Amino acid sequence: MEEFLANLEWEHLLRLLVAGILGTVVGLEREYRAKAAGYRTHFLICLGSATFMLVSQYGFNAVIEKYGGQVNAMRLDPARIAAQVVSGIGFLGAGTIILQKQIVKGLTTAAGLWALAGVGLAIGAGMYFVGIAATIFILIGLEVLRFFFKGLGLRSIGLEILVPEQAQLESIQKILAESRYMVSNYNVSEMPNGYKVDVVVRIHNKNDENELFRRLNEIKNLMLMKLD
Repeated sequence: MEEFLANLEWEHLLRLLVAGILGTVVGLEREYRAKAAGYRTHFLICLGSATFMLVSQYGFNAVIEKYGGQVNAMRLDPARIAAQVVSGIGFLGAGTIILQKQIVKGLTTAAGLWALAGVGLAIGAGMYFVGIAATIFILIGLEVLRFFFKGLGLRSIGLEILVPEQAQLESIQKILAESRYMVSNYNVSEMPNGYKVDVVVRIHNKNDENELFRRLNEIKNLMLMKLD
């Protein structure tokens, strides 16, 4: 019996180790992309999810033994704690989503945290193949799909433009009107030394972004800053 418990504890330790490694792998990708949640956050989420699953599966053996193994004497549901992880991780994911200048950022990172919690639960349940496969698919979704489909769809970029004269505002409006970009927000504020333009443009790819920057920078005395 003691040997069995010792082997079980080593098995639990292995699950926690694998969960931590998988969380770190996904977290390194997010860290490389300079996202709000890095490798430490992903490591803790995956490790914590695995821990909750282990507690859910094995944490109440003493209670069962107290009732002589009569599981039906009390309603124990091993999935109950795990289910709360799925809903609870949403609050943590919401913390990575921000709204800046009409641009929503952090949705992909939040979805990644939610998916990674599932990886932790799978590893905690001893489903190594499922957890490792899910991690690979998460990385494919984050990196490989970005490479193949980067030209599809639109992404938003925020720009802050400073110009000293009102006439230059007309040049900015002309460039935006002549371009194939979609302007989702445009706001002009008068400053002590000129005018500030806050604009959100939806573009297809990096080439479109560079072309827009090149045309705007042709305006004399213009200061351009991209809002990340």
